[in-house]
Amino acid sequence: MEVDELLRRWGGVATRAQLLTRLSRSEVDRTLVNGSVLRVGHGRYGLPHLTADLARAHGLSAVVSHESAALQHGWSVLLPPEQSHLTFPTKRRVKAVDLPDVVLHRADLLPDDISGSHTSQDRTMLDCLRIPDVRRALSVADSALRAGRAPAWLHRIAAEARGPGSGQARRVAAHATDCAANSFESGLRAISLDVPALRMRPQVRLHDRSGEFMGRPDLVDTELRIIAEADSFEWHGGRSALVRDARRYNRFVVEGWMVLRFTWDDVVLEPARVQATLAAAAEERSQPRKTPQNRRNYDVDSVRPRTKFQKPNVR
Repeated sequence: MEVDELLRRWGGVATRAQLLTRLSRSEVDRTLVNGSVLRVGHGRYGLPHLTADLARAHGLSAVVSHESAALQHGWSVLLPPEQSHLTFPTKRRVKAVDLPDVVLHRADLLPDDISGSHTSQDRTMLDCLRIPDVRRALSVADSALRAGRAPAWLHRIAAEARGPGSGQARRVAAHATDCAANSFESGLRAISLDVPALRMRPQVRLHDRSGEFMGRPDLVDTELRIIAEADSFEWHGGRSALVRDARRYNRFVVEGWMVLRFTWDDVVLEPARVQATLAAAAEERSQPRKTPQNRRNYDVDSVRPRTKFQKPNVR
């Protein structure tokens, strides 16, 4: 998989350690030289279009904002935007149709809302918390906490939010955590929030009945004993990884867990399908457990020994 595609699936930014799982040290250094990736902070790298966002904002006398600004701060997003998010003053005469490569936002920003050519961290987080798509909003919030921002900072921004989207901001802040491994996992957890029966928690350590550690799945509902894994090919594509994961998942099932596996395409492109699957799983696990006595015996003829003169069934 190409470096830019990896970064896109990792949320637009990655640490050097992440890049070294797929590239050698010399290859990482080479990507910096040829511009395939850009340094956006200490030990953090991003997609090259970050420079284009800044140049576009400067040329239009605008400010890089929302998810485009989140990337500038080194925070990952669920899906890096293909268009630059730019904020213009409310009275500025500009039409979206005249800027096809720009997602146009309007706001009268205060001096403290701006840091260079992009919005400040506080303003960027406020804008992202208000994004109607909870998957995208939670991905940015989780990433900021993972990058070192304190939960109190996030809750303050949400509490001070007023106007449209303020309720959404407080909801996202309440569920944000630095335990989420990446934006892909955050997106999956965001979908689970709309399944009332589920209470998915990230990176929970699980042990078997003897107390031996089994693993730390992406998302776990300990009451319904459901595991949801955000499966990425880049982490599970090798033979050794396949063997390790197969054994791990089998062990979870033997211990009574339902294991669901979702791909990046599922979470990003078909969230409704993912939500339906999670809801069906929650409903099934909420039902009384069936015993062997009341289980229906399917296809008895296929397991009953034939007599000497019995003709085989033709299906």
